[in-house]
Amino acid sequence: MIASSVLVLAAVIMASLLLDNEKIATHFDEKNLGPSLEHFFGTDWLGRDMFTRTVKGLSLSIYIGLIASAVSVVIALVLGMSAATMGKTVDRVITWIVDLFLGMPHLVALILIAFTLGGGAKGVIIGVAFTHWTSLTRVIRAEVLQLRSAEFVQISRHMGKSRWWTAFHHILPHLVPQFFVGFVLLFPHAILHEASITFLGFGLSPHKPAIGVILSEAMKYLSTGMWWLAFFPGLSLLIIVRAFDIIGENLRLLIDPHHAHD
Repeated sequence: MIASSVLVLAAVIMASLLLDNEKIATHFDEKNLGPSLEHFFGTDWLGRDMFTRTVKGLSLSIYIGLIASAVSVVIALVLGMSAATMGKTVDRVITWIVDLFLGMPHLVALILIAFTLGGGAKGVIIGVAFTHWTSLTRVIRAEVLQLRSAEFVQISRHMGKSRWWTAFHHILPHLVPQFFVGFVLLFPHAILHEASITFLGFGLSPHKPAIGVILSEAMKYLSTGMWWLAFFPGLSLLIIVRAFDIIGENLRLLIDPHHAHD
């Protein structure tokens, strides 16, 4: 299952590089065509090939999701380790910030951040990155609190090593699996939220072949019977999200010792 998911993701990325941009140019002589062997996902009201637009949109979503998830897990790692190693005051402050962000709906916070930054790829990436670190921060904090009482950490502290030296050399290596799994599991959320705010008009530019843009434009033409404009891009997005979800869940089962025999 995990191999199939990886192959699907690799196929999308490779196809986006190989497909000709000419197919997403305007061709009025081929507009509003249904799915066929020549146009797998049909064409839109401007004659653009929907298969090419969908693949390039998925590739763009994967690119944004990678950056946003990477930034988010770094934030979670720094705050989680700081909360567990820098004393009670720092722990209280970080816990309060985590509770504050958890109390606010992801989509509302994301829209506010993206809108404040003027939208576009930068606004979406920063918005997604700054709203998806909370749960992983709690997990890392709990993990570090357990590791802090380990014998090798106590020996390092008795030898006069600083908190940050001990955290970097003894605790951080044990968090790498958690860090990697968290990154993969955050990815589907990042993609879905990017598509959501773009659909609502607060994300990527309408000139980009993003899935959110495609779905938003398709809403105007569904009543005319052009169902393929929304069906195939939406289904493709769900498949990509599910693929990353499967990869993350399988990695967690492999890494988590409690599920080692499953």
